[in-house]
Amino acid sequence: MTKHPANSWEARADAHSFYGFTDLPTVADRGTIVLTHGKGPYVYDVHGRSYLDGNSGLWNMVAGFDHPGLIAAAKAQYDTFPGYHAFFGRMSDQTVMLSEKLAEVSPFERAKVFYTNSGSEANDTMVKMLWFLSGAEGKPQRRKILTRKNAYHGVTAVAASMTGKPYNSVFGLPLDGFIHLTCPHYWREGRDGESEAEFTARMAQELEDVIAAEGADTIAGFFAEPVMGAGGVIPPSAGYFQAIQPILKKHGIPLIADEVITGFGRTGNTWGCETYDFVPDAIISSKNLTAGFFPMGAVILGPDLADRLQAASEAIEEFPHGFTASGHPVGCAIALKAIDVVMNEGLIDNVQALTPLFEEGLARIAEKANIGEWRGKGLMGAVEAVKDKDSKTPFDGSLSVSERIANACTDQGLICRPLGQAVVLCPAFILTESQMDEMFDKLNRALDGVFAEVG
Repeated sequence: MTKHPANSWEARADAHSFYGFTDLPTVADRGTIVLTHGKGPYVYDVHGRSYLDGNSGLWNMVAGFDHPGLIAAAKAQYDTFPGYHAFFGRMSDQTVMLSEKLAEVSPFERAKVFYTNSGSEANDTMVKMLWFLSGAEGKPQRRKILTRKNAYHGVTAVAASMTGKPYNSVFGLPLDGFIHLTCPHYWREGRDGESEAEFTARMAQELEDVIAAEGADTIAGFFAEPVMGAGGVIPPSAGYFQAIQPILKKHGIPLIADEVITGFGRTGNTWGCETYDFVPDAIISSKNLTAGFFPMGAVILGPDLADRLQAASEAIEEFPHGFTASGHPVGCAIALKAIDVVMNEGLIDNVQALTPLFEEGLARIAEKANIGEWRGKGLMGAVEAVKDKDSKTPFDGSLSVSERIANACTDQGLICRPLGQAVVLCPAFILTESQMDEMFDKLNRALDGVFAEVG
């Protein structure tokens, strides 16, 4: 039961809202934070309190919460053509232009784009595309999907099956045929005395072994985030993608880069696959695609998959899949502006300029006795709390350490995200150096307070 008065915003939220991915004891104790507006990287609640949002919404509000150009693009398109679909050989001019732009900025020599309303739907769509292709090419048994433990690919039944997180067991997931390989987190998964190069080689050998055991002719695709986001910001071990991609190519298994978080600047390049120097067979995009100003996702198909899917669809006259708001004209207009803002208004340049300061801040925090590791790439980072640094022993789960840290940060006027025993920061690309100092100062005070409590 909330402690807030019955007519308060907090009580009203609790009375009629069913929460997802929310720590319910925190809501019961502290109430929901009800927000009214945002300015730059800050959000403001109904009581007038401001918070530096170190999560940039949910990784996605990279241009801040009040970018005038994005707001103007949305208003202009609503005035012109406020909604449509992309079915039956009809789509808006904005949809056509966005597809051209995505093909242009993709790492592919040519590409085709299919639109969804979210990253979850885009991953789900990509799996259906692979299954459709398997059947059309006379290999209906080729349906298994490979991902990694701790990966996050979404919340639809298929995307949740791809997500290597134990909480999905409450839904009876994963579905059959979804196989989770070892998370390529060298700090946590490396064996005693094992070098990072040896760890990477072991990950590659595991992939070979799984393909041999399952049968290459039963595997439809391998999905991977360039940096695992909701797993706790986990960059791959050195040389990981260079080690696994030749194995996948040898067995004819497409590599799909889930760039929902890493796409459009988060790692300091347009794409995370650019940062890690590999070209996948397809890219899943969302979040930064519209800078958070519209719900949209996209499957960007490289030339091989685009040609094969085109041929398979022509054989039955259509690809029988889509969403009412696929290629929504307002969303596409916003996305066109968002891409321009990220790539041409200095946002990626700012990510690159701030990254050394960001890493320095994380490294300073990692000097604390109860921080086992800092990790990150570009403007996405995490620090992992541990009871014992040398043994990497985590705190007892009943202490809810990362949730305590996040709540203590909120009290300081900073929003950050608890993930497992890690605390994640993924600030907006417009952050200034002084705002970064503010972010780390507030996190530092919160950490000191919580670690003093839990010892």
